[in-house]
Amino acid sequence: MESKNLWFICFAIFLVILWGGVNGDPQVPCYFVFGDSLVDNGNNNNIASLARANYLPYGIDFPAGPTGRFSNGKTTVDVIAEQLGFEDYPLAYAQASGEDILRGVNYASAAAGIREETGQQLGGRISFGGQVRNYQSTVSQVVQILGDEDQASSYLSRCIYSIGLGSNDYLNNYFMPMYYQTSRQYNPQQYADVLIQEYSQHIRSLYNYGARKFALIGIGQIGCSPNQLAQRSPDGATCDDTVNSANRIFNSGLRSLVQQLNNELSDARFAYINVYDMFQDLIENPSNYGFRVTNAGCCGVGRNNGQITCLPLQTPCPNRDEYVFWDAFHPGEAANVIIGRRSYSAQSSSDAYPFDIQRLAQI
Repeated sequence: MESKNLWFICFAIFLVILWGGVNGDPQVPCYFVFGDSLVDNGNNNNIASLARANYLPYGIDFPAGPTGRFSNGKTTVDVIAEQLGFEDYPLAYAQASGEDILRGVNYASAAAGIREETGQQLGGRISFGGQVRNYQSTVSQVVQILGDEDQASSYLSRCIYSIGLGSNDYLNNYFMPMYYQTSRQYNPQQYADVLIQEYSQHIRSLYNYGARKFALIGIGQIGCSPNQLAQRSPDGATCDDTVNSANRIFNSGLRSLVQQLNNELSDARFAYINVYDMFQDLIENPSNYGFRVTNAGCCGVGRNNGQITCLPLQTPCPNRDEYVFWDAFHPGEAANVIIGRRSYSAQSSSDAYPFDIQRLAQI
C-alpha cells in the first residue's frame, strides 16, 4: 500500500512539473523588438518596399510559412522570446492590436537604419525614429488598457526591450557611395560617433516612455556576408576587413554607451550583446556547430549566392542547417538559434556585457 501511495505522489509531482513547464508564465510580461530585416516579422509586407520577404522560399521551415521574416525559419528574437518563456512571438506592429500588445510588439523594419535616409534606395521602411514613434503610440494604448499611466509605467518597466540597428547604416548607406555621401563626409570613427549619438537619443526617448530593461544588440560581421564576399573578396571566402573594421568601431561605441547609460540612469539596466564575436565563432569554427558552408547563401543569385536575396519560389539548398547564411545578407534558422540562445544565456564571457538577457530579465 505504501509503495502504491508513493507511486501516486511521484506521479502527481511529475504532472505538476510538466504542467508548470508547459504553462508557466514568461519571465517578463512583455518583449518589445526594434530592428531591421534580421528581426522584421512582417512590418514591411504591405509597404512600397523592395525589402520584403513575404513569399516562398522565405519561411519554408517556419510553421506559419512566409510571414515577412528574412529567414527560412526563426529569427534570433523568436528564439529569445522562446527562451524568455513566451508561447507566442511578439506580433508585428502592423498586425498587433487590442490586448495582444500587452505581450509586446515587434517594430522592426527591413532596410531600416539609425539614420533616416538609410535604405531609401530600397523604398519604404520604418527607421529607428519611426519605430520609436510607433512604440509611443503603443504606450498610449497600454495606458488605456491598464487604466492609468502609473500602472502602465510599472508594467512596462518589467519588460525586455531589444534593439538591433546599425547594419543598414553601413550596408545600405556608408558603403554605398553611389547613393550616399556619408563615406565622403565622415571617416569610420566619426561616422560611428554620429550613429551612436543618434542611437542614444532614441534610447532616451524609449526610456522616457517607460522602458527600463534594454538589450542593445551589436552588429555582426557584415564583411563576411555572402553579399560583401561577392562584391569585395578576391577569393570569395576572405572577409572584407574594411567593412568589418568599421563594424567593430560601431560596436565599441555601443558597448561604451551601455556603460555610460548604466551609470547615468540608475533605475534602468542596459546590456550589450556581442553578436560580432558570436558570428566570428560560427565562421571560424563551423564544424563545432554542424555548419559546412560559411561563405554562400542557401538561396540567392550570382557569386556566393550573394548578388541579391532569394527570388520568389526559388528552390533553396536542401541541407539548410549546414549553411550559416540563408541568403545574401541574413543567417538561416540554424545560426539564428545559436545566436539567440547565446544572447539569452551567454556561452562565453565576451557574449554579453555586463550581463546577458536572462540576467536582465531577473533584475
